Parts: sequence; C-alpha cells; structure tokens
Amino acid sequence: MTAFRLLAVLVMALLTLSAILLGPAGAQGREVPYWASLRFDEVRMRVGPGRDYPIAWVYRREGLPVTVVRKREGWRLVRDHEGTQGWVASSQLTLKRGAMVRGQGNANLHAEPATDAAINWRAEPGVIGELRRCVDDWCAIDVAGRSGWVREARLWGAGEPEP
Repeated sequence: MTAFRLLAVLVMALLTLSAILLGPAGAQGREVPYWASLRFDEVRMRVGPGRDYPIAWVYRREGLPVTVVRKREGWRLVRDHEGTQGWVASSQLTLKRGAMVRGQGNANLHAEPATDAAINWRAEPGVIGELRRCVDDWCAIDVAGRSGWVREARLWGAGEPEP
C-alpha cells in the first residue's frame, strides 16, 4: 500500500469517527439533564415514548428551550418552563441553545454585560431568542436579529438545568 493510499484510508477513518462522535449519535451519549430546543414550529409531546402513545400537547414555538430529563431509544422525556413533562421524538429537538425571557415585566437587553450599560432592546416575558453565550450571571441572546445581554436569572434555558 502506498503512503498516499494509507494516508487517504486514515483520513477517511478519522472523518467517519468524528461523524459518529459529533453527529446525532454523539448527542445520544449526552448525560441528562441537558438543554435542548424545539426544532420545528410544531412539535408533539406524547404521554409515552412512542408514536402509539396519545399526544398530550402540541407546541407551536420553534426554539423553545426544554430540559431533557430522560432518554429512551429515539425519544426524550422533556420538561418545559411550566414544569410540564412528556415524551418528544429526538428528531424534533436540537442542541442549538434557545432561551426564553421569564419573570415580571420587560427584560432589558444591554449593549454590554453590565446593569449600567446602554439598553439596546426590551423583551417581554415569553420572548424566545438564541442563546449565544453566558459570562458570570449575564447571557448574550439574539432575538430575531436584535441582540443584547440579559441577566441569566431572567432566562429559561440558561445556566445548568435542574435535575
């Protein structure tokens, strides 16, 4: 076997291994609890882990963060911000982090992670955005192209999920 052919075989083996570890199969090995978000505008929550179980709830909020509390084959037992639990097909979830504004009154989206920083936007409770990153007790979120820093305590989907 030539050196070039051996190198090609090694590269293909590494690519295959990385696809297994980083792709959907890699997410299967994730320890619970962990955050996920609804992948689509319509996601069905069932009372059990399978299509034969009745639908308990239909979510119509793409990006809504949920906590995955249990795994069973291709299904995930999830908990939402109101404490509702049920089973969702893993294909209906994404590991892309979402965050939902919670609490009373509007949340200020600051230009910097500081209370005295300029306020770029205000978001009402229930608004969903993409969670970018968190530093100390502040998180950067993007809500339909409008970004800013919000206190972590005002966001469902930030921090460590509760067991």
